[in-house]
Amino acid sequence: MTHSKLHVPRSLFLGFENLFEDLERIHSSARSGDNYPPHNVVKISEGVFDIEMAVAGFREEDLRIEVKDGILNIYGCNSQDTREYAHKGISSRKFEKSFRISEFVVIDGADLRDGILVIHLRVEVPEEKRPREIKIGSAGASNKNVFLQD
Repeated sequence: MTHSKLHVPRSLFLGFENLFEDLERIHSSARSGDNYPPHNVVKISEGVFDIEMAVAGFREEDLRIEVKDGILNIYGCNSQDTREYAHKGISSRKFEKSFRISEFVVIDGADLRDGILVIHLRVEVPEEKRPREIKIGSAGASNKNVFLQD
């Protein structure tokens, strides 16, 4: 029996940049190897990202976006196209694309323009969760005496 290492693209993990090595071992809900529809994750600035997804042929009402339990799901279903094609090169098949996001990722909204779905995200870590420096010698005087009495 051979075991292969699960390869999960970095673009499926948003807001986990510092923990990515550990998270590579976690199985994503996204299907491995499914590239439809193609997407980009664009870093706008520190902690601000856009997911750009090529959804040519889909209208606003054909797309649905939801966040549940740390998973961003994008659904597409183009059921209204009843035209007859002599050749159909633009795929508009039904899809579901999932991205695992950290608890601190906030979705600011989405836009559809020129066949590209853009989802705006930002990492918003609460002050109490942000790293802070601990000064040596910053313990109160009563705590210092406990260590010296032995």
